[in-house]
Amino acid sequence: MRVLLKLTLDCPADAAWRAIRSPAVLREVVAPWLDLDSLEPQGLPTTWPEGRHRLRALAFRRWPAGEEVVDIAYPSAVPAGVRMLRDRGGALSGPLSAFSTWDHRMAISATPDGRALYRDRLVASSGNPAFDAALWYPTWAFWQWRGARLRALAPGWSYDPPGTADAEAAA
Repeated sequence: MRVLLKLTLDCPADAAWRAIRSPAVLREVVAPWLDLDSLEPQGLPTTWPEGRHRLRALAFRRWPAGEEVVDIAYPSAVPAGVRMLRDRGGALSGPLSAFSTWDHRMAISATPDGRALYRDRLVASSGNPAFDAALWYPTWAFWQWRGARLRALAPGWSYDPPGTADAEAAA
């Protein structure tokens, strides 16, 4: 199954890039349907570093809904001006473990008017084409929710320019 989003966000590309790498923004985008708590001793990072991160999913921010792995990579083989985050993790238990494969890519680039172009592609499969067909609509609907949340949140995102304490910490 494939689910795609392509949105223009009302913020600079640098602010959008910072936001999609933030676990806090992820938690805001999936609310109120889901929440994510870290299962790692150090908790959720400020920015996703490359590698595997174990999480607990909570349905409606309250009830345990399984364990997940977010497996982050930042591919470098992308066109000039594009930044990409790739998650090849997936659920280890709970309802979302119906997907046996998970490949989620989010790309940010600047538009000519200075806003951010956000492209999102999820390719996931349960291994059963009939089951994938049944899972497509709920997954698509959730992705539309995520897109609406991104659009609503983006105007409040800011970018800390080089030389600020936050910019140095992010580097």
